[in-house]
Amino acid sequence: MPGNRQAFLDMLAWSEGTSTITESDNGYNVLVGSTPEHPLLFESYADHPRILNPDLDSTAAGRYQLLAKYYDAYKQMLNLPDFSPASQDAIALRQISERCALADIDAGRLWSAILKCGTIWASLPGSPYGQHQQNISDLRAVYLNAGGALAPNS
Repeated sequence: MPGNRQAFLDMLAWSEGTSTITESDNGYNVLVGSTPEHPLLFESYADHPRILNPDLDSTAAGRYQLLAKYYDAYKQMLNLPDFSPASQDAIALRQISERCALADIDAGRLWSAILKCGTIWASLPGSPYGQHQQNISDLRAVYLNAGGALAPNS
């Protein structure tokens, strides 16, 4: 996977708070509502865990906090065998592609890619979901620290 794409995925995991759960498998086995102080983890990658967090009314799970209903559609579309880290990455890249943001990521146009993906991930600036959004300067720092490159004048 090209470096900018991996850096963007790492930035998403940080933004969603999954990769900050030290007990996790780099965020891939994190349930929605997890915090560093109270990690909520699932044990099997055989399928999406499909665990409803009643306080948040969400089944989001994994490194990119995918809802169970979306997993089913992407599993079929991408012919995925499970909810493994490789499958989660494939789904996230597909979602990014559906927002026409892969070319921006590959070219290092981070801000443009973030804005295009805000309708998927609630933690990104520009998201319409009314949840906490990360600061662009923090996202940029995480992206660069993960090995991402920026386009000139970005």
